[in-house]
Amino acid sequence: MDRSDNVYRTCVEILRRELVCAMGCTEPIALAYCAATARSVLGAVPDRITVEASGNIIKNVKSVVVPHTGGRRGIAAAAAIGVLGGDETAGLEVISRVGADKIEALGSYLEHTPIEIKSLESEQLLDMIVTVYKGDSCAKVRIANEHTHIVRVERDGRVLRESDAAPVKEDAVPDYGLLSVENIYDFACTCDLEDVRPVLDRQIELNTAIAEEGLRHDYGANIGKVLLTTGDTLRIRAKAYAAAGSDARMNGSEMPVVICSGSGNQGLTASLPVIVYARGMNTGEEKLYRALLISNLITLHCKASIGRLSAYCGAVSAGAGAGAGIAYLHGGDERVIAHTIVNCLAITSGIVCDGAKSSCAAKIATAVETGIFGYEMFKNGQQFYGGDGLVVKGVENSIANFGRLGRVGMRETDQEIIRMMTE
Repeated sequence: MDRSDNVYRTCVEILRRELVCAMGCTEPIALAYCAATARSVLGAVPDRITVEASGNIIKNVKSVVVPHTGGRRGIAAAAAIGVLGGDETAGLEVISRVGADKIEALGSYLEHTPIEIKSLESEQLLDMIVTVYKGDSCAKVRIANEHTHIVRVERDGRVLRESDAAPVKEDAVPDYGLLSVENIYDFACTCDLEDVRPVLDRQIELNTAIAEEGLRHDYGANIGKVLLTTGDTLRIRAKAYAAAGSDARMNGSEMPVVICSGSGNQGLTASLPVIVYARGMNTGEEKLYRALLISNLITLHCKASIGRLSAYCGAVSAGAGAGAGIAYLHGGDERVIAHTIVNCLAITSGIVCDGAKSSCAAKIATAVETGIFGYEMFKNGQQFYGGDGLVVKGVENSIANFGRLGRVGMRETDQEIIRMMTE
C-alpha cells in the first residue's frame, strides 16, 4: 500500500487520533475535564457544582478510583479534583499535574461544597453537563459522544460555543468505514514505520510501565499477580501484564496509559499481550510494530459500529485485536487473522460492561485468553462456521453482526445494568 493511498493516510490519522495518553479511567477523567473547563469559563473556584450525567457515565464512574483524590471514587470526586486543580488545556491528562496543595484541599472542598448529581436523559450514551457557580455567576459545559468533545459552553446564560452533540463529523475526522481486515492487514504489512513510530513507542513505553507497576504493588484484586502464580508461560504473562495494567489503572494509579477506542483498558488489552509475545519470541522491533498496528486497528474496527460506551465489554474487541496481533507474530496471514477474530468474537461476546472497577482486569484476562485460543483453534484446523450462533460467512459480516449485538441488541441490557447499579 502506497503512502499516497487514501486508506494508508486514513489508518495513520486514525492511529494518531486514537492512541493518545490518559491518566485514570476515561469517564471520570472526562468529567474532570468538563469540570475544569467550566471552572475556567467561570474564572473562579466554584462554591457549588451540578453534574448531569448519562447512565453510561454514571455506570463507569461509580466504582473506579480517581487519581490524585486519596483513593476516592465517583462523580463528586472527579468533578471536585477537576475544578480544584485540573488543567483544561490537557485533555484526558487534565489532572496529571494537580499540585499537592490541591490534593490536600480536596477533602475540605468536598465537605463544604454542595455537589448535586443528576441523571441526564439523552440520546447520546456518553453525555455530561457540568454547571459551576460562584455567587450569582455560573458557567456550564457539555461534553457528548466522545470524551473531550465539548458541544456547548455557557457563561451566565449566554452561549459562548455550541456544536452538534451527535457523533463527531468534522472534516478532520478520518473515515473509520475504510477499516476492514483486508485493508488493515495490507497497511500493517506495508506501512513505513516512521509514520507510526512515535505513537507506538509511546504505547509500548507507557502501557508496559503501568503493567509493571500493577505487578509490583497492591491494586484492587491483583488479577495480574494471581495469574503469575499459575505459571510463567508466554500465554500467562500476556494475560497477567494486561490485567496488571488494569489492576493499577482501575484502582488509582497516577501513571498514564495510551488508550484505544476511548478506553485505557482497551489500550492495555490491545497492546500488552502483543508486546509480551513479541519480546518472548524475540521477533524484533519491526515485527512488534506491525503486530501492534494490526491489534490496535482491529480493535478499533470491531468497536466502530458499537460506539464508545455500551453494555458490551470493550475488552472483547481488544482481545480479538490482541489475538490477531499474536497470530501475525506467529506468521499468520490475512486469512489466519480473519479466522482468529471470528473465533474470538464467537466465544466471548456475551461479556457485559457493568462499569469500570477492579473486575475489569479479570475480564481483560479472559478476553486475551480467548484471543489466543481463537488463533490456536484455527492453527489446529478448527473454526466456527456461518450459522454457528451469530457467526455468518465472511469476517466483515461477522464483525457487523457482533457490532449490532453490542449497539442494538444489548441496549435494554445496558439500561437494566444501569438501573441495578443505581438502585
